[in-house]
Amino acid sequence: MPWTMNDYPSSMKNFEPVLRKKAIEIANAMVDEGYEEGRAIPIATEQAKEWYENASEKEIKEFEEQGNPAKRSNKKKSYENRPELLDEGEHVVPHDKGWAVQAKDAKKPTKVYENKSDAVEHAKEIAENKGTEAVIHKRSGDIEKKHNFSD
Repeated sequence: MPWTMNDYPSSMKNFEPVLRKKAIEIANAMVDEGYEEGRAIPIATEQAKEWYENASEKEIKEFEEQGNPAKRSNKKKSYENRPELLDEGEHVVPHDKGWAVQAKDAKKPTKVYENKSDAVEHAKEIAENKGTEAVIHKRSGDIEKKHNFSD
């Protein structure tokens, strides 16, 4: 069952409502993608805090005005739950719209960026949170660099 603004992890109880809402949204998405709740909560919390620190007032206001995370669609997801990807490194690979960040062997990218540097930063953040590695590829597909975040 997804978390809502009325039913959320106790670790989020002291958050400002908009920060809690963002953390809930991220955590629900991570659980949908196969993350265990115990891993999703701290990662979602960190990502929500980073979003809040870096978002403009306009972005925060727009997000605040969106519906409650409880009112999520029940449509069939277009991806399969693949918890085995949690242990895989994050790759930055060429994409027809720029640069994609995706776990090794993932069917779809996590996110696509216009420029490579943004994709690299995102991949490093995810890999650090997962304790894996960020693998940066060249346009040719060859590996350019690896950043290891394993213990």
